[in-house]
Amino acid sequence: MKAVAFSSLFLFLSFWPKLTFAQKDVTHQQLIWYGYFLTVPIDENWSVVAEIQERHFVHPFAQHQWSLRSHLHRKLGESGWEASAGFALFFQSANNPRSELGLVEPELRGHLEMAYKQKLGKLTFDHRYRAEARYFHNLNLLKTELTDGYFFGSFRFRYRIMASYPIWQRKQNQVLKVIAGDELMVQSGEKVDYVFDQNRLIAGFNYAFSPNLNVEVTYQKWINQRQTGGYFNRDILRITANHRLTN
Repeated sequence: MKAVAFSSLFLFLSFWPKLTFAQKDVTHQQLIWYGYFLTVPIDENWSVVAEIQERHFVHPFAQHQWSLRSHLHRKLGESGWEASAGFALFFQSANNPRSELGLVEPELRGHLEMAYKQKLGKLTFDHRYRAEARYFHNLNLLKTELTDGYFFGSFRFRYRIMASYPIWQRKQNQVLKVIAGDELMVQSGEKVDYVFDQNRLIAGFNYAFSPNLNVEVTYQKWINQRQTGGYFNRDILRITANHRLTN
């Protein structure tokens, strides 16, 4: 129950930015995200996860972000806890889909993570605590071209809670679940001018075709603070395939 109370506090705090930005400069955008997550088990406790994601604006159609991530996971006995560490490579295009610059900025990102699965009858809560170190590619003074090397940008701390509940079952291993959650991100560092980074509200469905393959289709409300001031208010359709190989 402590985990539920702690999660409720984070959910309350996550709504604060959305309540306070009403009078701020807000840019509305629509995007679609596609993802494929592959889990390769090593033994009963260890596994490796590889992710590939594509993100683009809807109107006008334009590339926003493309990413690759891999992480190593370790189950911590029968406690429901799991630890992981990983590394990601992001390719970030302009946040303005009408930009004619065509600059794509690479970002290197390492992370450490703890996750906890909590069951309350048929209802399941997944808690994820992640710390990231972000390194951005150097740019020229006009920020129009890449130059050599990377610089440390910030640490980012993320907490995500996801709830799932089965609502329909076709066969023993073919189950439709409704899912909902929230993720709050804050950051710190010498070059960081604000603590709140972003908040993501998530709702949708997960359908398991088998114990090793499921697909999620969700709507995501993404509130992201801009470095230049104001916020991005983004509506996102996210489609993700989760595939686990058998031992």
